[in-house]
Amino acid sequence: MTKNKYVAKTILLLALAITMLISACSNGGSNAASSGNVGAAAEGESGNAGGELKPVELVMVFPAAGEPKDLKLVSDAINKMTKEKINATVKLVPIGWGAWTQQKTLMMSGNEQVDLILSGLGTYSQDVAKGQFLELDGYLEGQGQGVTDALDSLDPAFLNATRIDGKIYAVPSIRDLAADYGITMRKDLVEKYNIDTAAIKSLNDLDAIFKTIKDNEAGIIPTVKYGTSILDIYVGSFFDTLGDGFGVLPGHDNGLKVVNMYETPEYADMLNTVRRWNQEGYIAKDAATSTETQYNLVKSGKAFSFISHMKPGIETQESRTTGKEMVSIHFRPAVTATSNITSIMWSVARNSKDPERAMMLLNMMYTDKDFINLLDYGIEEKHYVKVSDNVVDFPQGVDATNSGYNLQMGWMFGNQSLSHIWNGDDPELWNQLAEFNKNAIKSKALGFTFNADTVKTEIASVTNVQNQYKVALETGTVDPVAKLPEFIKQLKSAGIDKIIAEKQKQLDAWAAANK
Repeated sequence: MTKNKYVAKTILLLALAITMLISACSNGGSNAASSGNVGAAAEGESGNAGGELKPVELVMVFPAAGEPKDLKLVSDAINKMTKEKINATVKLVPIGWGAWTQQKTLMMSGNEQVDLILSGLGTYSQDVAKGQFLELDGYLEGQGQGVTDALDSLDPAFLNATRIDGKIYAVPSIRDLAADYGITMRKDLVEKYNIDTAAIKSLNDLDAIFKTIKDNEAGIIPTVKYGTSILDIYVGSFFDTLGDGFGVLPGHDNGLKVVNMYETPEYADMLNTVRRWNQEGYIAKDAATSTETQYNLVKSGKAFSFISHMKPGIETQESRTTGKEMVSIHFRPAVTATSNITSIMWSVARNSKDPERAMMLLNMMYTDKDFINLLDYGIEEKHYVKVSDNVVDFPQGVDATNSGYNLQMGWMFGNQSLSHIWNGDDPELWNQLAEFNKNAIKSKALGFTFNADTVKTEIASVTNVQNQYKVALETGTVDPVAKLPEFIKQLKSAGIDKIIAEKQKQLDAWAAANK
């Protein structure tokens, strides 16, 4: 009897093992996703024994200023194309910038289907540590060779800069991979008040300009936030934020010594400036809580300027987006750091229903000119018309204020060099961007990506503290003399020094390996 039980148990275990093996080979889902081994998945969910792709719906999530009125029309045109090429339909899910962080967190923490999602935005290492994205190496080799080829044709360092512990979890869009910094203002008001733009060299040169706008233009806010605060993006001109800002390199060098940005004199000086602006009425009193974008505020005639990062062609880009002619003043030099590369990327979400097909869609974003221009500009003759072979403009009677599809975010969608040039931009814009990237100051830590896994608990605690103080400080809503020391104390209690020590350890090891 005992022997019979043993035999039966052995047969049962063997049958179970065979069943699991068959399931792993045919299913492709979690096993292929975790290892990036697309070979096992190639004949699973994405296809059948005859090699045909089964129909799927893919969900593509990204931030935007709002949902375009003609999103369905553009989606229908996209689906006609993707149905033919990869037998997939695509559900585009734009989320307002103000709601992005919260909505993304909710979508990624649940079981809601998300296939492709914009990643980066300063939280890449944290999101990877949370297991939100799939490893892409195998998928790139299997279904995303066009992505790899497009990036490697520029510089293999761009794709390699996304690696965390040697693995790729996101691919950067091909765009400006460096940034200079300054202010963008309404040109009509600059001319109306004879503002000397050549005299603007720093933030502290803006007070007199903002006072002129406040005193003479009722209902117009002199400057509004870009991102989550007035300084959210601008700090990148002084520091390599090393991904998340919890430990930075001042001057993009500092002998590779990582410091707490919030304890630096440069940061304190910037806070004092925006506090002064807030007290003078140059910043909206609800700036800390408002979710309205800078573009919508300018478009609606409620804002004069915003401080941001820049690139070649920025004036025409911002003019199209706001529907008002803008002028940009560059007063901080162009730099490139890993965060410039990893700031705008695309990932396959861990809760993707079909990672292989998601990579096929991503591949189209880097190789298919028709697909890119649909995403960028909408439908030809309705949302744009060709002025020449590769130059486009609004159709007659259409502009940025009434267009049904005017995302103007070509920098986000895959390979921007496949996009048409917008009328008014230099026809050589993509070549200018290439030179801009090439000639920018390079951070000493370019290529380093922090692995936050060992300090993810501390990062969560530090992030909670940051959420309580940062936006209020960086919009001048609270007094930095009182609140900055309190902020720093709370950061230390939450574990920022441990994060900085771990980042320093990894940076030292990276530097030693890349001598």
